Amino acid sequence: MPASKRAGSTRVGAKQAAPLKSAKAGSRSARSGPAGNSGRTRKSARRAAPVPNHNHVPPISELEINAPLVERLLVGFIENVVRKTGFARVVIGLSGGVDSALCAYLAAKALGRENVTAVVMPYRLSSPESVAHARLVLKKTRVKSMTVDISDMVDAYFARFPEINGMRKGNKMARERMTILYDQSAALGALVLGTSNKSELLLGYGTLYGDMAHALNPLGDLYKTQVWQLAAHMRVPEEVVGKAASADLVVGQTDEDDLGFKYADVDALLYHLIDLRCSREELVKKGFAPEFIDRVDRLVRINQYKRRPPVIAKVSSRTIDRDFRYARDWGI
Repeated sequence: MPASKRAGSTRVGAKQAAPLKSAKAGSRSARSGPAGNSGRTRKSARRAAPVPNHNHVPPISELEINAPLVERLLVGFIENVVRKTGFARVVIGLSGGVDSALCAYLAAKALGRENVTAVVMPYRLSSPESVAHARLVLKKTRVKSMTVDISDMVDAYFARFPEINGMRKGNKMARERMTILYDQSAALGALVLGTSNKSELLLGYGTLYGDMAHALNPLGDLYKTQVWQLAAHMRVPEEVVGKAASADLVVGQTDEDDLGFKYADVDALLYHLIDLRCSREELVKKGFAPEFIDRVDRLVRINQYKRRPPVIAKVSSRTIDRDFRYARDWGI
């Protein structure tokens, strides 16, 4: 369901997208990350946590991260962005999946568990396992929490449009959940913490103004396989880290079934395509199937609109987001 829970994007990056393992042992480096930080570490750096070995092939070595360094960068990012905008708290939608679980762990470490509110928003057809895993994360992190069942609110809308298909249902549920998070943002004086990873953002595997909406996003420069590594390092429960990724919008749905390929495979391709800027010819020489390259490249391109603000008609000399462009924190 590319248009519903997900689809693709092209972003040209630098040679390294996150703190990655270098070719030389003992040398690990980081380029500018989400917080605008860059760094280099060696002392006390532990070997990156391995990606859970369930149905996923091992990642390419270039995607192995220095997990302790990435953890420090992202914790600092959350604390810096939240504090400098005059806030002290965040609110997060907790699905029971690894992305939101990892964000809860990072936010609790950055701001203190008393300043993090996780909202569990099940639908009547949600997997009981997802709710159980969300509760397990709540138990481990001890952040504040609330549960808001979205069944009645979305079912009332679905009843009005009986012809509605699965894609539209998925979009509606994702956006309903985000309206709840933004309402709680106003009620609690908290920023909405995003949970989309780099794989999802590039492939467009997300709902515009739904799960892709947020005030800040600590995971947006980590591929899914790197999220698994960091989650394992931060001791997110194995039940959460090791299960197949799923948006849990339809019973039995998994991300990889929706996409038609495994995250380990697409992350390797995206890394070479986006971060290393390899040409199609170079990708073919590296062993990627031409059909796979073309499909992923198209997803990245056609979903660029999801990663950009809406287009504004230009009628003046200074148009917002064209000629009138400043950093997000301009004036703070």
